[in-house]
Amino acid sequence: MSLCRCLPVLSALLSVACGDGRLPELALEGNVMGTTFSISIVEPPETLDEEVLQADVVAALTRIDELASTWRDDSELSAFNNDRAIDWIIVSAEFCEMLSAALELGRETGGAFDVTVGPLVNLWGFGPGGMATGPPDDDAIADAMRSVGFGKIEADCAEKLVRKDDAAMYVDLSGWAKGYAVDEVAALLDSLDVSNYLVEIGGEIRVRGHNSEKVKWKLAIEAPSTSERVPHAVINVTDTAVATSGDYRNYFEHGGTNYSHTIDPRTGRPVSHGMAAVTVVHPSAAYADAIATAILVLGPEDGSSLAYKLNVAAYMLVREGGRLHEIRSPAFEHTGIR
Repeated sequence: MSLCRCLPVLSALLSVACGDGRLPELALEGNVMGTTFSISIVEPPETLDEEVLQADVVAALTRIDELASTWRDDSELSAFNNDRAIDWIIVSAEFCEMLSAALELGRETGGAFDVTVGPLVNLWGFGPGGMATGPPDDDAIADAMRSVGFGKIEADCAEKLVRKDDAAMYVDLSGWAKGYAVDEVAALLDSLDVSNYLVEIGGEIRVRGHNSEKVKWKLAIEAPSTSERVPHAVINVTDTAVATSGDYRNYFEHGGTNYSHTIDPRTGRPVSHGMAAVTVVHPSAAYADAIATAILVLGPEDGSSLAYKLNVAAYMLVREGGRLHEIRSPAFEHTGIR
């Protein structure tokens, strides 16, 4: 059995900050939330202190990790998951709002995006418990499914209260938290009057203004390949977020079959249709991240229908007969993205 956990599937094509006509550029990077972050700031304000900004970014991302990580025992999410009570419990306002927003996405997508998918993620070996030796049996899947369903979680954020119907429920916010972190860092930069930036965390991106060549930011969408990392397409964007979900970077192989980390909460099994990758362009990185996951779960037909219904700008890559077929939602076509 082989396992791949390399996640980022979208990258920025950054200019080298040198040469005639190029604007000065400040680059920050680091490791947090179990992944990497990189920030590029073009024409940074003179008042911007690089060391202070680096510390503030790390602090913001650490705070989110302490809220929503399933990989650390001391996170607020882990405390909720480990609490065996089914009564209302008091949580922080930020955790409640994060959970509530993710549950709303569950309703919008008919359960294709479901933060209660955690028991299935763990069962298939993609959670903090470690990798599986092979696919679980039908009985194990059916047992895990009993504790899955976004409708079994309630949040009353006016009172900062949350509850679950089943003590065994296990919430996984990974499909929301990384994009949320991108949005939080972008908000931090906005508060510092930074006009031109790119924020990337684990492959999810948000940009504002222009790059060092005074044009829109150029982002490469990777070809869905398990063996190499090459661009399939390049889009030029500004003042928006871009997130990509794919089935080819995080998977395990068993008996000649690849099992993707993207689990369909409605079936309890990894997706197995032809949809290889979904890129979503939206003002919110958290929303883009979650909707990209939902469209990938739903597959070519139902995923396209959801993008149309919600007016989501989605760029989908589908495997057909050994070749890749592109599907662009009407909203994506109308963005004028090239």
